[in-house]
Amino acid sequence: MTAAGSTAAGPPAGSLRQMLVPLALAQFICSFAGSNMNVMINDISTDLNTTVQGVQIAITIFLLVMAALMIPGGKLTDRYGRKRCFLAGLTLYGIGALLSAVSPGLGVLILGNSILEGVGTALLIPPVYILTTLLFTGVAARAKAFGLISAMGGVGAAAGPLIGGLITSALSWRWAFVFQAIVVGVIVVLGRKVLDPLPPDPTRPFDTRGAVLSAVGLILVVAGILAADDNVWLMLGLIAAGVLLLFLFFRWVRAQERAGREPLLSTSLFHNRTSNFGLVTQNAQWLILMGTSFTVAAYLQVVRGYDAIQTGLIFTAATVGLLISSLAAERLAKRRPQRTLIQAGFVLTALGVIVLLALVTGTPGVWAFAPGLLLIGLGLGLMLTPSVNIVQSSFSDDQQGEISGLSRSVSNLGSSLGTAVAGTILVAGITATPERAYGLAMSVLAVVAIAGLWAAAKLPKTAANRAG
Repeated sequence: MTAAGSTAAGPPAGSLRQMLVPLALAQFICSFAGSNMNVMINDISTDLNTTVQGVQIAITIFLLVMAALMIPGGKLTDRYGRKRCFLAGLTLYGIGALLSAVSPGLGVLILGNSILEGVGTALLIPPVYILTTLLFTGVAARAKAFGLISAMGGVGAAAGPLIGGLITSALSWRWAFVFQAIVVGVIVVLGRKVLDPLPPDPTRPFDTRGAVLSAVGLILVVAGILAADDNVWLMLGLIAAGVLLLFLFFRWVRAQERAGREPLLSTSLFHNRTSNFGLVTQNAQWLILMGTSFTVAAYLQVVRGYDAIQTGLIFTAATVGLLISSLAAERLAKRRPQRTLIQAGFVLTALGVIVLLALVTGTPGVWAFAPGLLLIGLGLGLMLTPSVNIVQSSFSDDQQGEISGLSRSVSNLGSSLGTAVAGTILVAGITATPERAYGLAMSVLAVVAIAGLWAAAKLPKTAANRAG
């Protein structure tokens, strides 16, 4: 059964909009979780007797667990059903949030937030994008649906510091996790109305060895980046081991395909040139968003001495910019090619990073951060939706589980790399040479924006959109 057929004979437009609400809220809360801790660095460090690097590690592990398990999570949706995985992921996420709220130390916080919430996210996010692709057909309808989901994801990441700062200042950082658990409870109730257009296939095989090789490989690579400021040889060893495991993973995948068995990830997904460059743009977007969020938030708190609410308020500029451009996604998709929107987004984002470098370094005024963050928000909001739509629409219904897992894995890998790379550069010199460390971290993000612009230029002028 095709998506078009499912939608035509299925629920009316009003029911579809109702089903879109919990899917969009799910993306919001997962993105919120990735950035709201950035404004709690000082509070968590003091309360749990840890350091800035300890909080950075917790945030990075959360993002990395999502990235490492997103592909297996996408495959499990085919076997157990998209709605079932969605609700199971939400339940696990809620448990992790409550555990984080009562954590007595960094170890329990990592277990609750980084592990349980990370695994829960890897289970619930692929169904969000698979169900949206299956339920909404046509360029305009799908652009509108992805526009809302991408907007909620971007707003969750951009508004995470503001909401987290408000909660932390008014109550405690622990209540930010209670807030997550409450939102997850609401999503579970609303999610009961979501329909799955395709039946699960319990006989669908699952590539356990491939899942282990890919997950451990990604974890080792990012762990190596985190070790850069402590031990260069450890960094090189971890990265080399990670690259080796990823190489073995792709060898295993090819061997499985030659033997006629279904691997964790089909190599045919990488035969689509448009999708490949679309994935690169997704990775760059989230790397910049999370890298900027951690770098600016840590700099404001550790160097400038701002508290959680002050830091969160500064990020309002990014949230406003992202909201404006994301909510215009449907109208813009009708008027401009998706490649043009992505290119314009990277130009604005690169300008925003440059403005942050030019106006903030050595400038005492708090509002010096606003213009750059506004430009970054506008740029990211402009391109989040077309990037997702290009990738998802490049494949048929029976490949949506795989491509959704790969797409979300690439995006979350970008998030974890943003926090790991930019954060490691910043943390390494934040006490001795804070201005230099901040400048280097933001310069890396500017280079990523330029690389994303290059990838966007490689997209076809008129990217195809699957209508059914």
